[in-house]
Amino acid sequence: MNYPRIILKKGRDAALRRGHPWVFSGALASVEGKLEPGDIVLAADATGRNLGLGFFNTGDIAFRLLTDNPAARIDAGFWRRRIEWALALRRQVVPPETDAFRLVNAEGDGMPGLVVDRYGDYLVFSIGTAGIEKWRETLIGLMVESVGPVGIYERSEGRSRQLEGLAERICPVVGEIPETAEITENGLRFVVDLITGQKTGFFLDQRLNREIVGALSREAAVLNCFSYTGAFSVYAVRGGAKRVVSVEASAATNEIACRNLVRNGLSPENHPMLTANVFDYIRETEEVFDVIILDPPAFAKSRKDLARAARGYKEINLQAARRLREGGLLATFSCSNPIDPELFEKIVLGAVRDAGKTAQVLRLLGAGPDHPVNLAHPEGRYLKGLLLCLTTP
Repeated sequence: MNYPRIILKKGRDAALRRGHPWVFSGALASVEGKLEPGDIVLAADATGRNLGLGFFNTGDIAFRLLTDNPAARIDAGFWRRRIEWALALRRQVVPPETDAFRLVNAEGDGMPGLVVDRYGDYLVFSIGTAGIEKWRETLIGLMVESVGPVGIYERSEGRSRQLEGLAERICPVVGEIPETAEITENGLRFVVDLITGQKTGFFLDQRLNREIVGALSREAAVLNCFSYTGAFSVYAVRGGAKRVVSVEASAATNEIACRNLVRNGLSPENHPMLTANVFDYIRETEEVFDVIILDPPAFAKSRKDLARAARGYKEINLQAARRLREGGLLATFSCSNPIDPELFEKIVLGAVRDAGKTAQVLRLLGAGPDHPVNLAHPEGRYLKGLLLCLTTP
């Protein structure tokens, strides 16, 4: 098939040759024909050599790579193979007694703009690019064919969709979707709000980190900040924590957190679920903890938010460092895309030093293997985390 072409400026093809899936608008020298957002195009270097096929758009990201094979054909068969590859990977990396995981992780699975999460018998998906939007019906059909879910729900919303010039779409697509579903993760049971919960209902990307923290919680007093529906808390209690304090601003999600404890045969008696502003609570509490978990929502949605976000991360990590006993453990995270791992580490280091402590890095943390990232696309590593041991020098 003959696809239209975009021609890159001289010297602006290096990132694409290395495998980075994006070309920014400033790198374009010319565009052949009249293109619409989401059209399939060939990207070529300044000499006219074709480099790969991808989605065109008129925004800042002008090209999103689908394949570096210029002779490929983008059709239903192409997408079927991509879905099959994604399923095969999950069969390999998702642990037993787990029926909730990320099935498609956008660029990490070669499908830029498509995120699909599986929650037992249900799929929840989001479309963030004009290119995937054009293949929406095909992809829904392939999900039904490949997975056979009882229901599929769409939650296509957020800033990325706005930047692509797409209206939000939040609706059931296949079957009847319950407001909540129950999932299994490493043998633990959790209630998930499929329709109004954060992200697509649950923080699937933290599964591996919950295992790590849970295993380190034996006989510990644990503070779980921004606890949402209490998944870290459940793992900590199962791991033998003597006391877990969960702090979350939403009373409704705290109710679900309590249900999750009880559903797993754990008593909430010694594990309070507090409805409070985390910043206020951690500044004011006098309790000292053995383990503190900081898993806040994204403080920075774009680069213009960087300074404010850095102050937020600095403050919350400073207060956590002050509330840890000598030799205590801090599991701290950022899911803000504009905050890269190096900047996050600098912010946390500044907070630790201001608290008069030093930090040993026990592990670098990130999303689990069902959230693969293209090695050439560091922007895909949105979740950054550190497991630290804090001591007084």
